Amino acid sequence: MLSGFSLPMLAGLLTAGVLFDLLLGETRRLHPLVGFGRLAGALEHLLNRGRARFVRGILGWLLAVLPITYAAWYLCGLAGAVLHVFLLYLCLGLRSLRDHNQPIAAALAAGDLHTARLLTARIVSRDTANADAASLAKASTESLLENGNDAVFGTLFWFAIAGGPGAVFFRLANTLDAMWGYRTPRYDWFGCCAARIDDVLNYLPARLTALSYVMLGKTMADKRRAWHCWRTQAPNWGSPNAGPVMASGAGSLGLALGGDAVYDGELERRPPLGSGHPAAAHDIDRAWRLVMETTALWLIWVALAAGLFYLRGISFA
Repeated sequence: MLSGFSLPMLAGLLTAGVLFDLLLGETRRLHPLVGFGRLAGALEHLLNRGRARFVRGILGWLLAVLPITYAAWYLCGLAGAVLHVFLLYLCLGLRSLRDHNQPIAAALAAGDLHTARLLTARIVSRDTANADAASLAKASTESLLENGNDAVFGTLFWFAIAGGPGAVFFRLANTLDAMWGYRTPRYDWFGCCAARIDDVLNYLPARLTALSYVMLGKTMADKRRAWHCWRTQAPNWGSPNAGPVMASGAGSLGLALGGDAVYDGELERRPPLGSGHPAAAHDIDRAWRLVMETTALWLIWVALAAGLFYLRGISFA
């Protein structure tokens, strides 16, 4: 493996990282990505001014990502497998997706629209102050499907490629895209580098995620619908990676997502995603289960590959 691990060892490290994330969740204080967000904000405030903002954005990206990634690589060389697992745990957001979205489902199920609006506003950038229950359920479901790739599957993919430093590199790049990768007057040039790098890093993980969502459709009709939505709807979506992930996920679940949403007081016309009924409170839990099942599927794939090569006596160390 490119990560330097044998397949059996990789399977064990991936499983350990996922289990730690599910058991412990996010660190309560001093989460590294929160600290990184503050660093990125300070760099943007310092550099995003004057002329040559595209070049300044490249410089900001390099200053934010490369030193931390190098430090992770250097320390992993000293500490070994334990630190690789710890870094994977810090980078994964599987339980965080559940912890942030299940309270929204509970509030909607209880008819507490006020609480549901407040909770949804914490995880999406669209306006929620006047959103109805269906709009809130749609926002939460879309966030789960998309961030399943960003916070879980992309991280697992890059860990398989380059171990703990690979997971760190991906999550830092993905965080910068989330902070800087907007097509607004402020970020259009400065954040262009962050957006394009994230597109490249996410290209294969997103398509593997979309394929997994297709495979995990409960019936053959669900699988065919997911595949059809991916192939026909994703090209119309603004993001080259979010489109396949959300279209296939919505199709697999039999949900009609996408469509109009309000951002900064302006109605944004978005293409449709999926096919079926509008999202409701219980569909948030269904989306979470799809993300969880996809995680299990990926771990099973790696474990089966490890078992196959072990039986054949082939070492990829």
